[in-house]
Formats: sequence, C-alpha cells, structure tokens
Amino acid sequence: MSLAEVLERVAAFGCGLVEVTGGEPLAQPGALPLLEALVERGYEVLLETSGALPIDGVPEGVRRIVDVKCPGSGESGRNLWANLAALRAGDELKFVLAGREDYDWAVERIREHRLGAGVPLLFSPVDGRLDPGTMARWVLEDRLPVRVQVQMHKVLWPAAVRGV
Repeated sequence: MSLAEVLERVAAFGCGLVEVTGGEPLAQPGALPLLEALVERGYEVLLETSGALPIDGVPEGVRRIVDVKCPGSGESGRNLWANLAALRAGDELKFVLAGREDYDWAVERIREHRLGAGVPLLFSPVDGRLDPGTMARWVLEDRLPVRVQVQMHKVLWPAAVRGV
C-alpha cells in the first residue's frame, strides 16, 4: 500500500487521533514518512515502539510510547537504554509485566534511571499471566508513580480476531 493510499484510508475513518503500532513500526522503511505526513495533516499522532530501535529520528509532534522489555518477555536484552535520553514531553514509557519478577525488575529500573519525573510510566499485565488486580495492589503498596492499564487490544480483539 502506498503512502497516499494509507493516508486516504486513515482519512476515511474520520478520527483525529492515529496510533502507529504493531510489531515494530520503526523497522519499516515507510514509518517515518508516514508519521511526518500524519503530523503535517494535523492528526494527533502516537507511535508505539518496542524500544529496541532509536527514537530520536521520530518527527516532532509525534508522541512516542516506548516499551521497556522486561525479562519475562525474553526481549530485555534488546532494550535501547539510550532512548531514555531522547524522551520528550508527551512521551510515555510502558512496562508489560508477566509476573512478580518483572514487577521487581521494573521497579529497580525506575529507581536506577530515576524515571517518573519526566514522562508518564505505564504498567500493564500480560494478559492471562498476571492478574491486573494483583499488579495494581503491588503498585499501591509501593506507592509507585505509574499508571496501571490493561492490554486493551487483548480485551477488544481476542487472539482469534486480528488485523484492525
């Protein structure tokens, strides 16, 4: 699909907010031109990225939601910690937690990197592996500066339904 076709399809939805996500958008050669074109057309643009690739080339005006991969994901070695220095107002850091070990690891990263003062921090439980209420209780007990959320795509579109 060409950039023009993508923009036409986005416009047909009539929404003012566009989130670019799925896999790793920054691995796609057309991602940055698409983000730039969306911003130029006046959309509020969000980019959800794995945090494994540099975010400093993402156009101004795009709010970046950067995942910090926890050990339970098997991807924690891919975290690009230099991205922390590239964060700007409006960006967010998201930790997806598979259990207590991931929670403790995330808390340690927050302390180690002094996170929470500059950008919002999000904690989300892995669907089916960590009970959201349990995770929320840990956050409250530790008085963490994080926002608790669920993996909304798992709630809205179960595993049997993909491709939104």
